[in-house]
Amino acid sequence: MARAVTLIPGDGIGPEVTAAARRVVDATGVAIDWQVYPAGEDEFAKTGEALPQETLDAIERNYFALKGPTATPSGAGYRSVNVRIRQKLDLYANFRPAKSIPGASTRYENIDLIVVRENTEGLYSGLEHQVVPGVVESLRIITEKGSERVVRFAFEAAIQYGRRKVTAVHKANILKMSDGLFLNVARQVAKKYPSIEYDESIVDAAAMKLVLNPYQFDVLVMENLFGDILSDLTSGLVGGLGLTPSGNIGEKCAVFEAVHGTAPDIAGRGIANPTALILSAALMLRRMDEPHAAERVENAVRKVIGERKTVTGDLGGSATTNQYADALIAAMNT
Repeated sequence: MARAVTLIPGDGIGPEVTAAARRVVDATGVAIDWQVYPAGEDEFAKTGEALPQETLDAIERNYFALKGPTATPSGAGYRSVNVRIRQKLDLYANFRPAKSIPGASTRYENIDLIVVRENTEGLYSGLEHQVVPGVVESLRIITEKGSERVVRFAFEAAIQYGRRKVTAVHKANILKMSDGLFLNVARQVAKKYPSIEYDESIVDAAAMKLVLNPYQFDVLVMENLFGDILSDLTSGLVGGLGLTPSGNIGEKCAVFEAVHGTAPDIAGRGIANPTALILSAALMLRRMDEPHAAERVENAVRKVIGERKTVTGDLGGSATTNQYADALIAAMNT
């Protein structure tokens, strides 16, 4: 029986990369019933709503969703579709692996990191108001419940992926109450996982250490804003956002997405790199208990990029999005 998956094409290059990811997933032989629903800038222009309720309902109904990039206006306009999905559906854990791909041009080799980001609280709670003209206040929300479940998720991920250490990243030296709460909860959770090494790092020091020697880390867990920043940093260690997947996990559903932008300058030209969304789809397959299919996809990505014969322009090649997807499908079948 086919597994229902909500597919959100998104904006800009979104429809192109989601189509490529869909083809690659279908080529694994896993039966997927793709149910397409809208969200993003184009939908806002049509209906005045960037995230229709029917799309949220479909995600919750199907449990799994694969989402292309959606545009977010800066300063004014509608709130981020990504943030709203995470908060509306309580997708509390953002899972962001960063793993080196041979053939991708980077200054590091053999990077294999996981960033676990709290996904629903912190400054992204969206609680802002103007105190007086010229003064705006934003509230940074940290709760015991939110901290406990995301740290526990990080330790469970460490066990699932055979990792040795979890590092809690914080700013408790300055934010003594909010990050103090997060850190105290992390210490209590760590005691329940004696087989996993636990340590801590202040966020600015962690950023420096990641640049100087990323190999000292394994799994990193942190609050929302710190996770947003450091997960992009770890992506940069392996070639950028175009090569790294992401999953947003909750108790009732999970949304897998590329976290790069919509690249409107190349939209419709058929030259976008779909790797990030394809690897996100591989994470989805693992969550579906289809590890063999996920490994086939991941191995094909490593093989095709490693050969550097049929890759997109950002990877130094001249292949179109569809030609690159064709090469991945061929690699899975050899």
